[in-house]
Amino acid sequence: MEIINALVVFANFVGIPAIAYGSQLALGALGVTLVYGVLRFSNFAHGDTMAFGTMIAVLCTWWMQSVGISFGPLPTALLSLPIAIFATALLLVAIDRMVYRFYRKQKSAPVIYLIVSLGVMFIMNGLVRFIIGPGDQRFFDGQRFIISVREFKALTGLKEGLAIKTTQGLTVVTAVIVVVILFWFLNKTRTGKSMRAFSDNEDLALLSGINPERVVLVTWLIVAALATIAGVLYGLDKSFKPFVYFQLLLPLFASAIVGGLGNPVGAIAGGFVIAFSEVTVTYAWKKVLVYALPDNLEPSSLVQLLTTDYKFAVSFVILVIVLLFRPTGLFRGKAL
Repeated sequence: MEIINALVVFANFVGIPAIAYGSQLALGALGVTLVYGVLRFSNFAHGDTMAFGTMIAVLCTWWMQSVGISFGPLPTALLSLPIAIFATALLLVAIDRMVYRFYRKQKSAPVIYLIVSLGVMFIMNGLVRFIIGPGDQRFFDGQRFIISVREFKALTGLKEGLAIKTTQGLTVVTAVIVVVILFWFLNKTRTGKSMRAFSDNEDLALLSGINPERVVLVTWLIVAALATIAGVLYGLDKSFKPFVYFQLLLPLFASAIVGGLGNPVGAIAGGFVIAFSEVTVTYAWKKVLVYALPDNLEPSSLVQLLTTDYKFAVSFVILVIVLLFRPTGLFRGKAL
């Protein structure tokens, strides 16, 4: 029974939060890896793209709530997702037409794109903070828990309870649906196959009659959808603060690079590697060990390697290790 209590505590504070966080990172890293795989540059503005899409969702949600529109037990933000995706897609396409297209026609080196994306990142970051402010914004409504600690204890009779938030369940289900649709699109549709061909060999794809501007357009539309969905799910699960999305850039790139930059499967795997690493290293294991170990071996300290303030440092360390020992990532990147 004590071991079961230990497993419940582990699931409550490590397993379920890491799965939800990993799903959010996976969706965000998919956007990073698509841009790198198809457009061949590292988009440092991706975190702030997530912030912009989430900001639109927050504003739309507030408006819907003010006029009495709700989604029952589910967050009203789900109703605002299509509007947020549309607005983000317009922004990304406009940025591509006004900024990136010029460098694409010049066939600029990837480092030039990287520097340009840094400029775009700062502009978007300032825009979001100017519109909605720099503070925490909460936009969650509806049912808070799928199952609460009290309900779980009453159901099982255990000392420890398990709580699953609605946003956590929603994150996992949405991530699975989005990933299935994305992989079906890339592997089964003509446009998806064109994107893969363009990623593998641009010159050969052009000779085959593939329209590069259409590929670029579709890529940005998909990236807008992935970034907005990932950002909204992250904001619902925690809270929306523009600067946090700027900080998310490190774990997003770490996820993409650990899995293999340019490889969608790798981006998903990398997202969960980073999420579980951050959560396990920053969690205080005392409560789990109290149940799992004999009484004479119970720890007196928190058994916490790092505080949560340093969770992004975990991403950085993993990123450095991967770049040193396996630069192509777990799934060998640079391929769709």
